[in-house]
Amino acid sequence: MSDNQEPHYTENVQEHLLQVQHLLEKHALVEAVAHQQEIPRAERHELIDQLLHKRHLAELREMLSSLHPADIAYILEALPIEQRLLVWDQVKADRDGEILIEVSDAVRESLIATMSRDELREAAEQLDTDEIADLAPDLPQAVMRDVFKSLPIEEREQLRAAISYPEDTVGALMDFDMVTIREDVTLEVVSRYLRRFDDLPDHTDQLFVVDRDDIFKGVLPLNLLLVNEPEAGVETLMVSETIVLHPDDKAEQAAQAFERYDLVSAPVVDEDGKLIGRVTVNTVVDYIRSESESDVLNLAGLREEEDIFASVWKSAKNRWMWLALNLCTAFFASRVIGSFESTIEKFVALATLMPIVAGIAGNSANQTTTIIIRSLALGQITSTNTRRLIGKELAIGGLNGLVWGGVAGLFAYFLYKSVLIGLILTGAMLLNLLLGALAAMLIPFAMQRLGRDPAIGSSVMLTAITDSGGFFIFLGLATLFLSR
Repeated sequence: MSDNQEPHYTENVQEHLLQVQHLLEKHALVEAVAHQQEIPRAERHELIDQLLHKRHLAELREMLSSLHPADIAYILEALPIEQRLLVWDQVKADRDGEILIEVSDAVRESLIATMSRDELREAAEQLDTDEIADLAPDLPQAVMRDVFKSLPIEEREQLRAAISYPEDTVGALMDFDMVTIREDVTLEVVSRYLRRFDDLPDHTDQLFVVDRDDIFKGVLPLNLLLVNEPEAGVETLMVSETIVLHPDDKAEQAAQAFERYDLVSAPVVDEDGKLIGRVTVNTVVDYIRSESESDVLNLAGLREEEDIFASVWKSAKNRWMWLALNLCTAFFASRVIGSFESTIEKFVALATLMPIVAGIAGNSANQTTTIIIRSLALGQITSTNTRRLIGKELAIGGLNGLVWGGVAGLFAYFLYKSVLIGLILTGAMLLNLLLGALAAMLIPFAMQRLGRDPAIGSSVMLTAITDSGGFFIFLGLATLFLSR
């Protein structure tokens, strides 16, 4: 493919991954064969160069040059580190920056570790200011100093501003590439102005109207520009009442606004009303995806995103914190059981029924906490409806406890021919489901009150509570009623 050709983008990324893996397998096979030949070392190196670099790697380079950066990022994430770095070496240097933006944080770290200071600087210089800000936390300080020096003064100030915003705010999602117009011009003037651009910024569905001091006045949707007479004035057609974001707003609030109002772009204004940037739907979608992935990891008790091909040591450390907590809670649960050893010795049936009490309550609690975490993320839970929600979830837990506890109690009765054991199992399941529902509500609320992500470790903590609580309730009831 010639340098002036545009990459051919396709959605069939899985097929491309298989092709890359096939080329890498052939590369490894030919290299192994070449190293087994009993020929002088110099000639062997020449043979390797002819068989590999002029064939399979050249084919790999050509294939990568035709792929979208997001597809290459997907391929890199799906390869073991040795193969990943080999593929990374075949990527054209002028595409490094846009690919680094697309890959996950964990994989980006492994790629950056192999790059020199000059390579990192050149990669960053390929990006827009807002993209450099996204990449900044992963770049060495020396590289960021070089990048700052290479930027024009205006972009330097934009970058400094973008880096200053926390990652969960609108300012961190903000894009500085936008089209602004004045309100005192006609549509014909606007059309002539737009024709001066080679390309409009991505996701340009509206033009932002500002005065001479960059104070935001409204927006001019492109459809109004196209269907109205050229002599019409911007001031008469612009929309003044529109969704406006502020750089300190929470990113999740912006995401909700984009979803609720089907936005493609939205202006970002500072406290003085000056237009400083915009947020686009592609950035919001990336943010939502990132938050969803983070919630899944947090529910499982993982501290950070994990490269699936990272070393055993690094992956193990990422999983230690909540495993350590889980071990402590498991010991606590075992001591709860140990304190009722005499009861279990008398009624061995209790040992076989204990997992039922803990398991059903754990599943029910995880269902509740998933709904609560989602509602908190959407901003649907407020101080005025919290009590009502707690009452509702307790009612659901009580109903489920009666229904499924009753089913389990009948099952226990038919197994052990004991009405009392059946009633104890039913009562224990009812009480533990109520405990699980209460914990499933209070844990996310407490996390949010402490300024933490409500999803962090919720699943691990709920399992500990429903296990220990279930064992204590079931064995306590059994001791109380069976030991008489």
